[in-house]
Amino acid sequence: MITIFRARTIITMNPSNPCGTHVAVRDGMILGVGTYDEVKGWGEHVIDETFSDYVIVPGFVEGHAHVMAGGMLQRPYVGFFDRPLPDGQMARGIKSYAALITRLREIDAALTDSDEQLIAEGFDPIYFPDQPRLNRHHLDQVSTTRPIFIHHANGHLATANTAMLKLNNITKDLQIEGLARDAAGEIDGELREPPAMSLCRSAFREIQRSNMTELAIQNFAALARNAGITTCTDLGGISILAPNALERWRALTIDESFPLRVAQYNLPAMPGATADFESIAKEFVKLKKSGSERLRFLGVKFVLDGSIQGFTALLNQPGYFSGEDHGQLLAVPDQLVDWMLPFHRAGLSIHMHCNGNRTQDLAIETIEALLKIAPHPDHRHTITHAQLTTQAQLRKMAKLGLCANFFTNHLWYWGDQHYEITVGPERANALEPCASALREGVSFSFHSDAGVTPLGPLHTMWCAVNRVTPKGRVLGPLERITPAQALKAATIDAAYQLHLDHEVGSLEAGKQADFAVLHDDPLAVEPMVIRDIKVWGTVLGGRVFKAA
Repeated sequence: MITIFRARTIITMNPSNPCGTHVAVRDGMILGVGTYDEVKGWGEHVIDETFSDYVIVPGFVEGHAHVMAGGMLQRPYVGFFDRPLPDGQMARGIKSYAALITRLREIDAALTDSDEQLIAEGFDPIYFPDQPRLNRHHLDQVSTTRPIFIHHANGHLATANTAMLKLNNITKDLQIEGLARDAAGEIDGELREPPAMSLCRSAFREIQRSNMTELAIQNFAALARNAGITTCTDLGGISILAPNALERWRALTIDESFPLRVAQYNLPAMPGATADFESIAKEFVKLKKSGSERLRFLGVKFVLDGSIQGFTALLNQPGYFSGEDHGQLLAVPDQLVDWMLPFHRAGLSIHMHCNGNRTQDLAIETIEALLKIAPHPDHRHTITHAQLTTQAQLRKMAKLGLCANFFTNHLWYWGDQHYEITVGPERANALEPCASALREGVSFSFHSDAGVTPLGPLHTMWCAVNRVTPKGRVLGPLERITPAQALKAATIDAAYQLHLDHEVGSLEAGKQADFAVLHDDPLAVEPMVIRDIKVWGTVLGGRVFKAA
């Protein structure tokens, strides 16, 4: 049976048929979009009036997220900003070190097992420039006996108390990059990047375990549904590294009640580690062929550096504006071509995590070398984050066919900190250069990097359109883009990056019937209101899913 959904308006992102009021769907596929008279000819049908007062847009396509967005919600949240939960409620933010200590003491008191470790998520010391970096002595105020591990908001750092360090035999004699030290050379509890964080094996393994649970995946899908996302990446999957996780993904996504298409990009090795990439590429090809309608295995991700706000991203001169440079390259530059070549030859999409522009130079040089060895006219390899992309880099990316996936949420969540602390005014004004990418012809999308920031395409759009910080700064007004350009980046251009634009990202005949249902039109409201638009829910393959 054909269902014709009626809406207040339908925005298709199909330039030859940009809008309509009705969309006809059969067996999960779009038959046509237009007026009722234009679509009724498909045959016997029923009219669904559920969305008659709402606005339909293509289901949002999130190009960079992680299942940890669902996994982290199994642990206490102690971040600065409020955080939406899968059930539609809100976890409140922590606004001071004192509030952090108080909250952790409450959690400690509620734990009945004296040996249980306390792991919390989301804190970031950069929001408190008048305080020293969070260290073990702060956390020892909570407990000197219970091991405590605070996973930072950026995902690249953590802080452990003395008991956690002792439990995992982390001493000052260890010579591992990323172990912060005080003036006397003692370990101060801050752990930078996975090689250092993973030394706290007891906590790190628990985080990894919880991110592979059924509940983590269900939370991830619910958060996406609530935000209007119908196709979402898991850009850091471990289905090759952990086969049990792969089976869990398959079991959940095969269920018709699962409200999301997942595009998984897998890590070929943990960040900072090497492997037999020739053999792994062959396994990736097999994995890609085993995908299903709701679970695709599209490519591979390499993590090349850390985070700007954690001072572990690699920056070109003049370096960091203030603060201590702890930039780490999580790959061997001379080997990177050899590492990536097997995946490139196999036709797999490569996404490269580059927060610093020095790292981005390396990524661009590597892709140029790969294309000389093995030309590929439609590779769509992507530099993800790409925060400090320079004009010269954009020109080179355009020539090479490289895509950019900008982390526009940084303009809000860390924009003031970048202006005042990390990179200074000029480079902060050039963060996430969407308008320049349009000018230079670089295809781009933008993302939340959930759980670093919450899933929410309307928010990433809002950031790209307005570029406003919590203090009211407008960072780089010349890099603003229009709401229509932002919606394109959040739908069809994101689908293009994932090699899925022939299936999703726009509403047109022959494509999946994947919609986001909104209370207002993001192209008609005031630009500053875009992020406040409520999401009614989604339609995935013609099946309706209401947001919490």
